[in-house]
Amino acid sequence: MLGSLFPLLYGALFVALLWQAFRVMSKGFRAASGPISGGPISDPKDRTGQVTIHPELLDSEGRITEEDLLTVRFGGDDDETSTAAGPGTE
Repeated sequence: MLGSLFPLLYGALFVALLWQAFRVMSKGFRAASGPISGGPISDPKDRTGQVTIHPELLDSEGRITEEDLLTVRFGGDDDETSTAAGPGTE
């Protein structure tokens, strides 16, 4: 009994997962083929109508911080200004 039920269960799960995969891929294809908006303010789906500011950029009073920010660069950048200053300079 279990031997004849297993292929049916396996097939049903396979079809369900295949259907779900095609649904997810179709959403991606529709998003990729849609128009590119001019920014967060002109996007009609924007809930606030304002530019989003990350909380990490705000000080304790809610204003944008004036501190220097730490940035990270990964290898492969061909920017000559970072190597022209020499090692150890800030």
